[in-house]
Amino acid sequence: MQEERFQSEMRAAEANAATPMPAPSAGSNAFAASKFGFAVPEPVPQQHAPQEQTIESEVEARDGEAVQLPQEDPMRQYCIFRAGRERFCFSILDVEEIVEWPPLTAIPLSPAFLMGIFNLRGSIVPVVDIAITEGRRVDLAPRHIVVAGLKADETRDYLRIGIAADELIGTYSTADALIVDGTPPEVPHCCGLLPHDDRLALVLDLKKVTEAFPVPVI
Repeated sequence: MQEERFQSEMRAAEANAATPMPAPSAGSNAFAASKFGFAVPEPVPQQHAPQEQTIESEVEARDGEAVQLPQEDPMRQYCIFRAGRERFCFSILDVEEIVEWPPLTAIPLSPAFLMGIFNLRGSIVPVVDIAITEGRRVDLAPRHIVVAGLKADETRDYLRIGIAADELIGTYSTADALIVDGTPPEVPHCCGLLPHDDRLALVLDLKKVTEAFPVPVI
């Protein structure tokens, strides 16, 4: 009798074990049948929302590594000098160096604005007087030469030119935009006005300076 009852219970247990359990609904606590016949809680896999791929402007991927891109410096620096009665300036990126006034070699039949040439460590540099219209005194020579360099392109070689300066004012840094309204029309090589120390300096465009005062490349 006991064996029949035991076999009956075993058949019932096997039938219950063979009966599939309903699948857990999404979002509810899921339960899974264990091998021992009782249910144990089964953790619901968390669904992660796909992260949006963000690309920062200052970082780019190169060779699998994050590289910090250099940010443009808003500050601009100018070299300010006086020629005649006016103050002029170049971008500091155009200026190679400033030298004391050297002995010049005059060039016959040269235009009036070409004061001469001089040797700068083996390079012949023409010197231009941008204040020629003011009528410079013959006995009062300039004190400095601002040597500027114009990069080469498809139409010209590298050009080095010297600008006669009566006084070196110094350098000036600013993040403000240049004043473009009111630039003197008689100075076509001026690309703007630089306010500094309660004064205004005419900002020179080096390429336009070489066009207004064409000098030979020696």
